[in-house]
Amino acid sequence: MNYVTFGGVTVGLMILGYHLMTWWPGRKPLMKDIVKHASRLLPFLASWAYGCLTTLGIGGLIGTASSAVLGISNWLGDAALVWGVGESGGQLAGAKTFTPLTGPGAALVLIATCVFIAAVKKASGDTSKTLKLGAWCGITLGTSAGVAGFAAVPLAQAANWLGGNLYEAL
Repeated sequence: MNYVTFGGVTVGLMILGYHLMTWWPGRKPLMKDIVKHASRLLPFLASWAYGCLTTLGIGGLIGTASSAVLGISNWLGDAALVWGVGESGGQLAGAKTFTPLTGPGAALVLIATCVFIAAVKKASGDTSKTLKLGAWCGITLGTSAGVAGFAAVPLAQAANWLGGNLYEAL
């Protein structure tokens, strides 16, 4: 289990705020073609879900990479809180409990990693950046105690269910 601090959550919220502000088309264009504009959020949301899943008890290289990103984010966010606004750093902001991934759920994350790498390699500049930022945001907010952390429970349950059914069918 990876633990997130208030600094890590701050980094995740900054990434989320940045992406939402660069995505926001304005009220009138959004109301005119909501499907078109909402579909521009899908790459970010998909990579956010992937990033979130990598923090839920995944080991090996994927878990180590996720843990390193979270550790760096915690450090950067804590430093920004201490030096930027004079708050104390290092306070844990993680959820008390989490739903760990089962064997088939972890295998599904390995498959998703392969798909994520292919998507980042295939995507153009802005979409590739969106995918990377989404995964980073998911890693930092996936185990938080707030709404984003609460979303990790159904994601983990869905990955466990889908992985179990996929391997059971084969």
